[in-house]
Amino acid sequence: MRNLLRRTPLAIAVILVVVPLAVAALGPFIEPRLDLRPGMPYMPGDGHLLGTDGLGRDVLGLLLIGGRTALGMAIGAVAVAYLVGGTIGLVAASAPHRWLDELLIRPLDILLPLPSLLVISVVAVGWRASPLAITLAVAAVNVPTVARLVRAAALDAASSPVVEALRMQRESWIGIHLRYVGRSVLGPVAADIGTRITLAVFLVASVNFLGLGLSPTAPDWAVSVSRNREGLLLQPWAVLAPALLLVAFTLGFNLLADRLVARSRQVVLTR
Repeated sequence: MRNLLRRTPLAIAVILVVVPLAVAALGPFIEPRLDLRPGMPYMPGDGHLLGTDGLGRDVLGLLLIGGRTALGMAIGAVAVAYLVGGTIGLVAASAPHRWLDELLIRPLDILLPLPSLLVISVVAVGWRASPLAITLAVAAVNVPTVARLVRAAALDAASSPVVEALRMQRESWIGIHLRYVGRSVLGPVAADIGTRITLAVFLVASVNFLGLGLSPTAPDWAVSVSRNREGLLLQPWAVLAPALLLVAFTLGFNLLADRLVARSRQVVLTR
């Protein structure tokens, strides 16, 4: 029973993450195979499992094809932010000269005070209905904090005697910082990714919810929530279904990240 209780939170977290991801990844392949005919606006039942939305479209069909933008843009933005910001942070932490560290980090400080939602909204308005533009904007506002986090986590490891010994053994820069220094930042990065993906989902959903991102007729989950909120009392699933998928993904990812961080700490303590 104790083992079951210990595994239950992790299992719940995995389910909360996997279900929205599966809908987003497999939905576009399943939707064309279903007979999802349009109907009257905000019509519950009558052959529609989750009813219809304000335009008479089947809600289930919108859920199946709307996750690729709702989650794809957020996950893609975090991946780009860590690819760019993580590289900057590692290079800055291992910079042999102080001026190189300053050159890499100080320009990013200019972006830190800027309101994230404002920057993304301006980009979304300039490149209307462009998922790539919104993804890059979300990534850009996350790069400074990611770079600072990775740099702070890598500073101690980069200046440790182990790194000096590896340098004396003529190990390559990439080998040193990917094999040793890179491993030292895995714990903080794992803890940060859960929060950062949640923030990215919130930013992407907020821009789409405000009507500044994707087209108002796009099947995106956040757009569906925004467009159908007026009919919440008439056909609640048009709002609740996409909202529940967004909440499940963000909640599950945070729980999963917390469990992974706790497990990594236990492994370190046992060693």
